[in-house]
Amino acid sequence: MQKIEIYDPAMCCDTGVCGPVVDPNLTELATVIHTLNKKGLTVHRFNLANDPQAFADNKVVNQVLHEKGTDALPLVLVDNEVYKTGEYPTVEEFSSWYGVSSEELAVKKPKKPLNINLEVKGEK
Repeated sequence: MQKIEIYDPAMCCDTGVCGPVVDPNLTELATVIHTLNKKGLTVHRFNLANDPQAFADNKVVNQVLHEKGTDALPLVLVDNEVYKTGEYPTVEEFSSWYGVSSEELAVKKPKKPLNINLEVKGEK
């Protein structure tokens, strides 16, 4: 089995839903990783803000950061070799690494979009 590690840039959370703007790439990534975990497959993620020691301890990550700086993040290692820098893996890449069909990992879009109309108090 492949050992997949993702070294994220410094951020408050790994789901992408805690800031003022939701990052759909991060929510999709979190969903794919959750699906893989439910199948017993593991993807290790390290956030620079929360786990800087993991960045310092990994010689490969440390070398990439010294050469390219934090622009190389996110950094994806497959079996401790650099696979990707500056972007997250796709569903198809996870699928090929773990031998799971991409349909099983694809993020399901809601059938009916949620339509919320918020009004500011005192305005119409």
